Order: sequence, then C-alpha cells, then structure tokens
Amino acid sequence: MKLTHVDHIAVESKNISNSVKWYTKNFKCDIKHQDETWALLKFENIQIALVTPGQHPPHFAVIDEKVANLNNKRTHRDGIQFVYSTDPDSNVIEKIDRGTS
Repeated sequence: MKLTHVDHIAVESKNISNSVKWYTKNFKCDIKHQDETWALLKFENIQIALVTPGQHPPHFAVIDEKVANLNNKRTHRDGIQFVYSTDPDSNVIEKIDRGTS
C-alpha cells in the first residue's frame, strides 16, 4: 500500500519577508516562491508554506489525485486544484492535485 504524501505544512506569518529571512538563516532550505502574501520553502523532506493571516488557514496539505474529479474543488493562483476539510478536532487539511499545475 502506498502511503499518503504530505506536500506541505502552512503556518501563518505576519511578515512574509521577515519570516523567509528567518527560515533561510536558521535552516538549509530553498525559496520556491515568495511574494507579499505567501512563500513556499523547500526542505529535503517537506515544504513549508508561509501564509498571511486570513489568506489561508494554518493547515497541512496532502496529495490526492481525486481532487481533480471533485465538484467543490477550487484553484489556487498557481493553478493547483484543492479542497479544504477538517479532522475531528477541527484541524484544517488541504487536499491538492499537483497533476494540474
């Protein structure tokens, strides 16, 4: 059985630029994307998305190819289709289909 792939964890940042500087100073990671509203940092085994409060909820994202067939899917600015759901404790989980980007 193939295990589910965790694509990224999203954490809130009040200042994306300052957060990117902090993460890249304290860890070995690559900046995949950065603008004023979000950034994506690549580590060896996972990515961290830095998001501004209210832009996206703090969450973790998993790859789910079934997202492409869902009626309630939405599309991010980068073309990735997604849906949000919650676990029994109200933690947000984003299911994404990277095949569409």
